Amino acid sequence: MRLELVRDWMTRDVITVNVDASIADGAQLMTKHNIRRLPVVDADGQLAGIVTYGDVRGARPSSAASLNLWELNYLLTQKTVEDIMTPDPLSVPPDATVGEAAQIMLTNKVSGLPVVEADGELVGILTESDIFRMVVHDWQRTREEGESKPYAYYGK
Repeated sequence: MRLELVRDWMTRDVITVNVDASIADGAQLMTKHNIRRLPVVDADGQLAGIVTYGDVRGARPSSAASLNLWELNYLLTQKTVEDIMTPDPLSVPPDATVGEAAQIMLTNKVSGLPVVEADGELVGILTESDIFRMVVHDWQRTREEGESKPYAYYGK
């Protein structure tokens, strides 16, 4: 496997949310775009934090609470993503290797990293899915070059 750069495998069209957006707005963006993490940007477009689906889920009142749906939605529109985000999240530059990024993710038990230029500009996000896509691509390329041995699937 050759050294792969983050810039070649990251997702470039990053869905972001402003620090002032409500938690409900952030949750809606995640649902609409089928994503599990959302970079949070400040008014200048600089990375300020990251919100995960787990953060949003944790911000909801317990199911044991006696709130009705309207009260629950009201609460989620009053708090902002800034209230629940992880500030100054781990990030990588676009010229880092995918191996370096994967090591950071494994060591810190995170499933995605914002990709940030030296000036703080958010240019992408690298997730476990992007790395998995790279591994499959390299495996297919190796197989097409005839370097792979036959394999068997196990399971059902």
